[in-house]
Amino acid sequence: MLDGLVIENLTRPGLHPTSLRVGKGKCVVIHGPSGSGKSLFLRAVADLDPNNGHIALNGETRAMMSAPEWRKKAAYLQPESAWWHDIVGAHFTHLPAAKTLAEAFGLYEPIFDWPTSRLSTGERQRLSLAMVLASKPPLLLLDEPTSALDPENTKAVELELQKQLAGGSIILMATHDRAQMYRMASDSLTFCSGKSTMEKL
Repeated sequence: MLDGLVIENLTRPGLHPTSLRVGKGKCVVIHGPSGSGKSLFLRAVADLDPNNGHIALNGETRAMMSAPEWRKKAAYLQPESAWWHDIVGAHFTHLPAAKTLAEAFGLYEPIFDWPTSRLSTGERQRLSLAMVLASKPPLLLLDEPTSALDPENTKAVELELQKQLAGGSIILMATHDRAQMYRMASDSLTFCSGKSTMEKL
């Protein structure tokens, strides 16, 4: 399969060998209790921690590129992103696109001039997602992207993610929300003590 994501025998400490194939425009939800291996798996796919295994995305092998090059294609969003500049807008490379995405999440342009310290947890989470989506990566690795959001904002985020899928993006998304799993995904990858099981929804 040239188009899509291929993962073969991906492993790292705490994670048993995991394999899956995901076509373009598809979302796989990563499910399981806390500490079961969901974040370990997403971080391994993003090549953020030492790991072994074969990964290819749309015919390009991860091993043939540097880690920074790979992470431009496979963008990882952690549950609580780091904010290091004093002003919100200073964090954004693709600012015009991020502003459009932020507006879709109910956040308007003045927020980019705010001190970072003024942001609520939910605002940080939505802005972090806008930051990731603005770079247009073909693979999105999302770790609890709506955990701090109310139902209205969760719906707005899910709508944008559905648009990303319609455009051919691939999403691997960890969530504890079973209803969200059925809304977003056609397949689930359930982890238990580092072992995974693939299931059609």
